[in-house]
Amino acid sequence: MNQASLECRHISLSYGTTPVLRDIDLRIEPGEFFALLGPSGSGKSTLLRLIAGFNQHQSGELLVDGQDISGVPPHLRNIGMVFQNYALWPHMTVWDNVAFGLVERRESRDAMRRKVGAVLDLVGLAQYARRRPAQLSGGQQQRVALARTIVIEPRLLLLDEPLSNLDKQLRVQMREELKNLQRKLGLTTVFVTHDQEEAMTTADRMAVLDKGILQQVGTAAGLYDYPHNRFVAGFVGTANLLEGEVTAVSADTLTFHARGLGPLALARPAEPPAIGPAALAFRPHQVSMRPRGEPGDGARVWLDGLVESAEFLGEFSRYRVRVGEVALTSDQPHYAGRGMFAPGAQVRLGLDPAQLRYLDR
Repeated sequence: MNQASLECRHISLSYGTTPVLRDIDLRIEPGEFFALLGPSGSGKSTLLRLIAGFNQHQSGELLVDGQDISGVPPHLRNIGMVFQNYALWPHMTVWDNVAFGLVERRESRDAMRRKVGAVLDLVGLAQYARRRPAQLSGGQQQRVALARTIVIEPRLLLLDEPLSNLDKQLRVQMREELKNLQRKLGLTTVFVTHDQEEAMTTADRMAVLDKGILQQVGTAAGLYDYPHNRFVAGFVGTANLLEGEVTAVSADTLTFHARGLGPLALARPAEPPAIGPAALAFRPHQVSMRPRGEPGDGARVWLDGLVESAEFLGEFSRYRVRVGEVALTSDQPHYAGRGMFAPGAQVRLGLDPAQLRYLDR
């Protein structure tokens, strides 16, 4: 398979007077497994369809291996796309569904026999070649759709919510199979999802979109640990956000005045934020939790609070704790024999200054 690069240069698209994509500037490397992540209406599927040629941007350039394909019709782009509903021909066998693109390209019988056989072996469906889609499970139908797409040896593989029609257990299995297949083929792949777990466990890198704007691009760990703004902090994982203002920065300390909570004296980070409005973000699992009165370590900033609710989620328990006028979330690992804090319990929450992130937008 070819390993093509993909580049969006300042792409914008509007439907009438409604902007859908706004100045998208993005590069996807050859052989990369890349995710477009965002909520419904963020523009991620529109961007995927634009790459395929089903949507047309009003400004900007779309380059594959450095060549602008903006004016090239879909059938001449040699880009494969797997749709959310798989779009298999119900009256055709698995073999005929997979061979369809080769028939359209007028490949020889020998070439079709060789290529279809090889790709069915690759996705583990050789024994189902004579069955029809209705005789297959959801996961098997997805493999047929993948096989039909990769058999034409596309330059790029596009996946539109590829796992959304599967139950949770099968989604976990299929995303691992999808990742292994992509690694084996080395095919540059772009997939759309609204499921952050799906993106974080499969993609080499991802782009987060909201309201047609590219919010941040990076690895899963990079976006999770160092979000650029409030939206990314809240969308990639779960985050506590304290709105407020940085009021003072010295050689060793920083004062953050949290709305509804008051001033917090914190260790000065290596790259301190500017004085002015900001938000303080931190993850629930980074919040230590102890009974009121029990001493805490000096490395953390400790806040007194009251447990409002407690949920047992198996591997951890999630607490909603009222601190001043603010409700914070704390996730604590579960161990057999260790009791939970009950609603109404007086507790202390410990914040690790090294895990706090200052966001100015």
